[in-house]
Amino acid sequence: MKLVTFTQNGFTRIGAIEGEQVIDLNAAFKAKLEAEGKIRAEKIAEAYIPADMEGFLQGGKESLALAKEAVQYALNHESAVQLVFGKVDVKIGAPVTNPGKMICVGHNYREHILEMGRELPTHPVVFAKFANTIVGPEDDIPFYPISEQLDYEAEFAFVVGKRAKNVSQEDALDYVAGYTIVNDVTYRDIQRRTIEWLQGKAVDGSAPMGPWLVTSDELTDPSGLEISLSVNGEERQRSNTSNLVFTVQRLVEFLSELMTLEPGDVILTGTPGGVGVAREPQAFLKDGDVVRIEVDKVGVLENKVKRVEG
Repeated sequence: MKLVTFTQNGFTRIGAIEGEQVIDLNAAFKAKLEAEGKIRAEKIAEAYIPADMEGFLQGGKESLALAKEAVQYALNHESAVQLVFGKVDVKIGAPVTNPGKMICVGHNYREHILEMGRELPTHPVVFAKFANTIVGPEDDIPFYPISEQLDYEAEFAFVVGKRAKNVSQEDALDYVAGYTIVNDVTYRDIQRRTIEWLQGKAVDGSAPMGPWLVTSDELTDPSGLEISLSVNGEERQRSNTSNLVFTVQRLVEFLSELMTLEPGDVILTGTPGGVGVAREPQAFLKDGDVVRIEVDKVGVLENKVKRVEG
């Protein structure tokens, strides 16, 4: 399935993408239960398929299976309550809007490490972004006048699907709900004014995410996926997830040894070579630039840079 968060008439809910249609999962499941004569349909629907993504992911594979049934019901039945919307009639937001943790991995593509003049790490380099950074696939990237060095970073990301502590690599993919794309937008001079990176990574709106969450039953193998980024049609980054130093499985193992991962946590797996700061000459983003990231079997995330005045 391709899961999204969408807003329609001022209400934000989760949905599933089917072609050019968006199915309201909570409403569809509730309608299905009512058609089956369930007296407490609303409460049951809220328990198994709540309208928020983080709550839904907590339901694990059971909620996912029920969501698939809800999609088929919505597509096959008319209802007094609208269950299916056209994509053009709603605003698609980031699939996960309020993760408990948003963990980023640095120096994880071999060619990017080499272009930065570093040796391959023996342990993952990790840092954090926060929920304030998240914007959706139909949003602009805000460019605040705190720096002139706004940079892009194409990232293949995964979302945790169930509580994970001390998980082995062999079992790791069972703990992944699905995969998405994130642009780890970075204010480079702010990042580099101290030895710690967080301040350059945590600016509002610096993590465009989307276009959806592809569930792990649909994308079963996160290796061998081509990833690329272009600015105004000019390719700047290209690699393949087979070039990751630390795979998705290793990252689940490593991170779950450090901390308990929870459903809805977002993990960014690193960026390939070709970032603006490492180019010769350097090439930073400017107002009006269109940044497009594509990952095989996931989709396309495209956002425009918009200067914020004042």
